[in-house]
Amino acid sequence: MTPLKRALIEKAGHDHGFEHTVSAMGTAVTLGSARHPAKAEVSWAQQGYAMALVQGPATLPSELARSFADWPRAGDAYVATTDAQLAQWLHRAAVLAQSLPNQAAVDFDAQVQQALAELPAADSLSTEVQRLVRQRVGQDRYRQAMLDYWGGACAVTGLSLAPALRASHAKPWADCTTDAERLDVFNGFLLSANLDALFDKFLISFSDAGELLVGSSVSLADRHLLGLSNGLKLRWLAPGHAPYLLYHRDQFQTVNAWMA
Repeated sequence: MTPLKRALIEKAGHDHGFEHTVSAMGTAVTLGSARHPAKAEVSWAQQGYAMALVQGPATLPSELARSFADWPRAGDAYVATTDAQLAQWLHRAAVLAQSLPNQAAVDFDAQVQQALAELPAADSLSTEVQRLVRQRVGQDRYRQAMLDYWGGACAVTGLSLAPALRASHAKPWADCTTDAERLDVFNGFLLSANLDALFDKFLISFSDAGELLVGSSVSLADRHLLGLSNGLKLRWLAPGHAPYLLYHRDQFQTVNAWMA
């Protein structure tokens, strides 16, 4: 690998979520970050770049396989023929590594302590203030993880207007028993505001195949006005969604049985 090619790889890493060069030997550069646990090895051959995970969250390989299903592979490595493709792969790997369990929970306590340190000393000692700070920081961290995981677009419609998107919990914040549950990116979906309002009140849910389920209390006229057309479904589902979705669907069935 030439010094120029190595410099291009290191710059791509720095600009797209892998700011540290862990090692550079022969034809490969290993990139890492202080912001997430993933490490990626990038090598150069005549056909282009080859990018492979060296380390990362357990679910990261399957998520990358979904994101780059149509990309050529060389064993475990993805092949990119342009600098833009290299940047795209590194960026997606980095944001997934930051959003997948349990990186949000790992970051959470440090972010809470930083937020409390910025308050007047008397306020930071108040139990109620600490509770509110933990909730605000947690919800902000959860939203960012959702935006990263879903690529900034609604999990159903693909809407990408950020102010109209909500990070919706399947198992509500108050019902979770641990911060890991509250901050788990699989505990819910990034939804447009109208879908979020319905999902939050258990007026809609999703099947194990991702199809939209609409409660009987939502009339046909309201379904039309809300844009709940036939065939709406989640863009994808991961195995990690299953237990939270089951919880939500149980609540959905209870609420709709009561309203019937």
